[in-house]
Amino acid sequence: MGKTTIDSYKHQGLRKQLMNELTNHGFDHKVIEAMNAIPRHFFLDSAFASHAYEDKAFSIGEGQTISQPYTVAYQTQMLELQPGQKVLEIGTGSGYQAAVLAKLGAKVYSIERIAKLSQSASKLLNYLACPAYLMVGDGTLGWESEAPFHKIIITAAAPHAPQHLLNQLGIGGWMVIPIGDIKNQIMTKIVRHSEIDFESISFDSFKFVPLIGQHGW
Repeated sequence: MGKTTIDSYKHQGLRKQLMNELTNHGFDHKVIEAMNAIPRHFFLDSAFASHAYEDKAFSIGEGQTISQPYTVAYQTQMLELQPGQKVLEIGTGSGYQAAVLAKLGAKVYSIERIAKLSQSASKLLNYLACPAYLMVGDGTLGWESEAPFHKIIITAAAPHAPQHLLNQLGIGGWMVIPIGDIKNQIMTKIVRHSEIDFESISFDSFKFVPLIGQHGW
């Protein structure tokens, strides 16, 4: 059916209700403001548009999903972004998470293995004036020519943290990654303290689509 780029008063009202729900979960107001500025229904097939502001994940085709808003807020808050920081996102998908990161002032680099999704995300991000550098490729290999990054966010389930990606973190930076099996993952923050010293901190349980690639599934 395609997508819509009409942000009606109804959409805005539903989005505000969703943001109120997320606020009640204790998320930072900057994260909420950034998410409120992005019309989530733009990133969904118009058949799903009326449900875009439910706190649910939805299919975006190609066997991929747009994460539920709670998950987007959770991962975004874990990044503790400062304006101007370079962020590498693994799994562009619809482009929604990249748009939120851009709204927070990050310099976004995002890799997607499925060209069709990357192309669609690029059009939407340009339309919304959310600048991001997109690449089609194996996200588990990262974007070595643009490293180091202040933060790395993985939006797919990983069996482990790919060393190729950890090597692309700047000292003092960190990765946010769901690690586990196909059915269940633990959101994990991995901080790079030095060239060889990494600290791993575990948080809550989530469920993502698998991270596909040389160092994924």
